[in-house]
Amino acid sequence: MELAVADMIRRGGLCLTEVVIVDGNTLPSLPCKAVCVTGADAKSANVAAASVCAKVVRDRMMVELAEKYPAYGFDKHKGYGTKAHMDAIRAHGPCEIHRKTFIRRI
Repeated sequence: MELAVADMIRRGGLCLTEVVIVDGNTLPSLPCKAVCVTGADAKSANVAAASVCAKVVRDRMMVELAEKYPAYGFDKHKGYGTKAHMDAIRAHGPCEIHRKTFIRRI
């Protein structure tokens, strides 16, 4: 989130006087005003729309990553912790795109 906000400011898509709504309860270090709102996607149409857009982009990325890492089935489960995904990690070990925080739970 810190990198995304910095990039938006650099590109002129976010002004330092604007407020960033963070969906959650932990405020990252941002160079602009920010507010935490737990459940923000249910309280703000902007956050809900951003959440849908992010999911669509992520799902498309996972389909592309399935070509590079076919053993994991990313095109089917999109990286969610399904039984098939867990079984693939157990069988093949984690690949470079797996988050270490996710792998610790397996």
